[in-house]
Amino acid sequence: MKFLSQISVAKRLALGFALVLLLSVIVIALSIARLNALADATEEMVQNPIKTERLVSDWARNLHTGITRTAAVARSADPVLAEFFAEDSKASSKSSGELQKGVEALMFADSEKKIFGEIGALRAVYLKNRDTIFTLKKDGKVDEANALLETQFLPDAKRYAAKMDELQRNQREQVDQLGRAIQENRQSSRRLLTVLGVLSVALGALFSWILARSVTVPLAQASHLAKRVAAGDLTVSAAAHGKDEVGELMASLDLMQTNLANVVSKVRTGSESVANASSEIAQGNSDLSARTEHQASALEQTAASMEELNSAVRNNADNARQANQLALTASQVATQGGTVVGEVVETMKGINEASRKISDIISVIDSIAFQTNILALNAAVEAARAGEQGRGFAVVASEVRSLAGRSAEAAKEIKGLINASVERVERGTSLVDKAGETMNEVVTSIRRVTDIMGEISAASSEQSAGVAQVGEAVTSMDQATQQNAALVEEMAAAASSLRTQSHELVQVVAVFQLSADQARQFTGQATAAPQRTASHAPSPAVRRAQAPAPSLAGKGANAQPVRKTAPALAASPQPASRPGSGGNDDQWESF
Repeated sequence: MKFLSQISVAKRLALGFALVLLLSVIVIALSIARLNALADATEEMVQNPIKTERLVSDWARNLHTGITRTAAVARSADPVLAEFFAEDSKASSKSSGELQKGVEALMFADSEKKIFGEIGALRAVYLKNRDTIFTLKKDGKVDEANALLETQFLPDAKRYAAKMDELQRNQREQVDQLGRAIQENRQSSRRLLTVLGVLSVALGALFSWILARSVTVPLAQASHLAKRVAAGDLTVSAAAHGKDEVGELMASLDLMQTNLANVVSKVRTGSESVANASSEIAQGNSDLSARTEHQASALEQTAASMEELNSAVRNNADNARQANQLALTASQVATQGGTVVGEVVETMKGINEASRKISDIISVIDSIAFQTNILALNAAVEAARAGEQGRGFAVVASEVRSLAGRSAEAAKEIKGLINASVERVERGTSLVDKAGETMNEVVTSIRRVTDIMGEISAASSEQSAGVAQVGEAVTSMDQATQQNAALVEEMAAAASSLRTQSHELVQVVAVFQLSADQARQFTGQATAAPQRTASHAPSPAVRRAQAPAPSLAGKGANAQPVRKTAPALAASPQPASRPGSGGNDDQWESF
């Protein structure tokens, strides 16, 4: 047991499992060896004696069938019976020859070889007599065949069959001997494996009991020590116990007992300091509550002002959106007007082109009238030369010339009117072009105005959203301030209950019993610690002022944690281990 206490529990368990596994391996190895021996013996019996016995049995069966067949052929009066059994006799002889070769290959003992040699000689005589009987039967010599059957064939065949039976009995005896050997091997293997199994179980149980005792006894001692400490007796100490995990546990329990005694001593001394600090915290919380209420009132006024500003900015944003809609409508109307003016310009250009074509046509008509006048003049000259015969033609030429003159005059007047119309159309086209350019400038200006109004509307919307966020932030600050006020009131209540709890704490730790040495050792340390803490720790108000204020941007999302903190502080007030010097107004100005 002492040796095991110097080894770790993990190594002990590993050693136990290793022993069990070693025993299991030994048992399994012996089982496999015995099974292999049985398998080898069985395989040897199957491969040699049983196979030989089966071959000899088949050979003997062929022999008896052949003797019966030959006797039937010899004694039968049917002349064709020999021919009928001829093929069967040949097949039987061939099969017996193959069986003889197979048996010869498996003969190893001298006694077996001797019997096998005698069988071979008798088989040769048997085959000779059988073939002679079949020949005599085919030749019709029935009497001679019967005589040969009775005098030679049957006596030789009986000796041949007797030797075969002797060989078969010999093979069966070998099979029985191997079977008995295999059975004896199986019985001895079973006895050996049973003994080894019982031995391995006994050794495993013994080692398991030793391992269990090496762990449970020290654990019982550790449990007894823990129960003594739980009962409040801190004077008990743990004895050294080995280098394993249980020994480490005992050392840890001893260290725990020492540290717990230290804690109890310090708690007894520090509870008085907690009571003094709680009164100072209560005074500081009263001042903090008054300032918090004042700040909450100011934040409520600020929130109301931000609500009015938010309403005004929202109205401006609505007006900007309406102006933006009107500007968009005006831009659409101006665009449509520009499109119509463009169509008018195109129409005026078409009229101008048509007027120019009409002027060209009138010029052609004027040219035709001029050519007609010349032709009429030539006709009149020719009529004057003709005299009386051309007088009528001269009259016609005169009328044609008169009409050509009037046509030329009319064409000149129409041409003048058309030229005047073309000039007016060109002036109208120029004016329409200018009107189109002016309309395009109007559309461009209206679009710029529309863009500016859109930007104004977007800026107003962003401004409205920003003011809304500022309002929400102020509202969140108001809520946080109100929660802080409630929290301060809860802290005041907690400080008043802290003193009561400190007295209860002294009574609670009084249940622990300390030895005189422990009391003297830890009392000095416990009394020095609060003095050093009080001389260097800042007041609670100053420490709160040094902490960065939480950001309330982002729609007041940080107000929720304040609400969650208040109940926690109210339910579990923390004792002030570092009291300040007082609750004067100078220390609270930083809040």
